[in-house]
Amino acid sequence: MIIVMKSDATKEEVEKVISTVKELGYKAHIIEGVLRTVIGAVGDERGKPHHLEAIGILSGVEKVVPILQPYKLASREFKSENTVVKVGNVEIGDNKVVVMAGPCSVENEEQIIETSKAVKEAGATVLRGGAYKPRTSPYSFQGLGEEGLRLLAQARKITGLPIVTEILDPHDLDVIAEYSDMLQIGARNAQNYALLRYVGRSNKPVLLKRGMSTTINEFLMAAEYILSEGNHNVVLCERGIRTFETATRNTFDLNAIPVLKEKTHLPVIADPSHGTGYWQYVTPMALAAIAAGADGLMIEVHYKPEIAQSDGGQSLKPSKFTALMERAKLVAKAVGRQI
Repeated sequence: MIIVMKSDATKEEVEKVISTVKELGYKAHIIEGVLRTVIGAVGDERGKPHHLEAIGILSGVEKVVPILQPYKLASREFKSENTVVKVGNVEIGDNKVVVMAGPCSVENEEQIIETSKAVKEAGATVLRGGAYKPRTSPYSFQGLGEEGLRLLAQARKITGLPIVTEILDPHDLDVIAEYSDMLQIGARNAQNYALLRYVGRSNKPVLLKRGMSTTINEFLMAAEYILSEGNHNVVLCERGIRTFETATRNTFDLNAIPVLKEKTHLPVIADPSHGTGYWQYVTPMALAAIAAGADGLMIEVHYKPEIAQSDGGQSLKPSKFTALMERAKLVAKAVGRQI
C-alpha cells in the first residue's frame, strides 16, 4: 500500500506511521518529495482491509492507496514520476538517451583501451565490458576476472567513462564494487533471487537484463527483489527473448519498451546487440528502440571483432558505431530527446 502524508505532516507523525507500518509486518520505504512524504508499505496486504483503516486514521495521513500490482516498489502506482539513476556523472532516465558501449569481454589492455577511446570519441557516456563472463560452454573464454576489472579501471582513468560490468557470484561483489560504477545482472541470472537480493543490499546502481524466457511481469518481479532490499537505483534492459525464430540470435522484443515505460517508473534501456546477434541488425533496432521510448542503449563494440573471444559476430567496429551514433542523434531529436 501507499501512504500519502499531508503536506503539513510533522516529522513525528511520519515516524509514527513508519513504526505502525513495521508493527503490522510491512517493510517501509520512504520517498521524500518536495511537497509531501510518501511511504510505501510493502508486504502481503490481501485480506487485511483493517490494516489500511488502521493506518488511514493516523494523524498526518492524507490517504492510503492499495497497490494492485504484485511488483509494489517497481510500479507506477508506487511512484508516478520517472526514476533517474545516476552512474558516475551520467544520469539515466531523464531526457537524454544514454549510450553504453564496449566489448562483450575484456581480453587484453590494447583491446579495451583502444575500444574505450573509440566509443568515447563517438559519443558513448558509459563503458561496458565483461570481466566475469557466463558462457554456455564451460570450455569457452570466461573472462579475465580481477585483471579484467583493473583494465576497465585503467580505461576509465583514460576516458573518464564510468564502468558497468557483470556480477555472477555474490562472493565477487566486494572486488567488483571496488572497480565498477554499476553492477550488471545478466540474462542468465535474471531470476537468481539470491544474487538479486545480494546486489539489492549494495549501494551500487544495478543494470538488470531481461531473462531469455522471462515475461514482463516476471522481469518486474525480479527488479522488485532488488528494490525490496533497499537499492532503488535499478535500470531495466530489454535484450531479446527466446522464441521459435532462428533467423536471429534472439527475438528483440520492441514491444517491451513502451509496455515497461507504462508499468514502471524505472529507466528502460535496450541491447540490440544481444537482441539480434548480428552486427548488421544492431543499428536499425537501436534506432527503433530510441523511437519506442528507450532511455538508453547498450551496444557491443570491438576494435577487431573478427578475433573477439566472445560475441564478435554481433559487435560493431568503431566506424560502424560512429555511424550509428550520428543516426541515433537524429532519431532522438525527432522524438524530443537528445544524445
